[in-house]
Amino acid sequence: VQLQASGGGLVQAGGSLSLSCVASGRTLGSYAKAWSRQVPGKEREFVAAISWSGGGTYYADSVKGRFTISRDNAKNTVYLQMNNLSPEDTAVYYCAAAARWSRNTATTEREYDYWGQGTQVTVSS
Repeated sequence: VQLQASGGGLVQAGGSLSLSCVASGRTLGSYAKAWSRQVPGKEREFVAAISWSGGGTYYADSVKGRFTISRDNAKNTVYLQMNNLSPEDTAVYYCAAAARWSRNTATTEREYDYWGQGTQVTVSS
């Protein structure tokens, strides 16, 4: 199984970016999906997660109201719409998939079974 993240880039503060993560190798429609980010020297931060059905979501306080996670199981894809970006959002963004998920474990790294390679998001001030 491979998760391929894309959509990162350079954007000015206040701008928007949309990330995508496509799974290949098998269908992960029954898996929860998540986006996390990491800055060198800092711990990974899970920013958003979504249950397999889309009925349950998690957002970090730092992105609530600005980021929206969604999924299209027919396309084996999860998305992260990021609006009103700030320089503090600069990081490498990773997608991940978990066979078992709940909001209580949404930020637990070991609960995720598959990881993408990451896409760089840089927000300039």
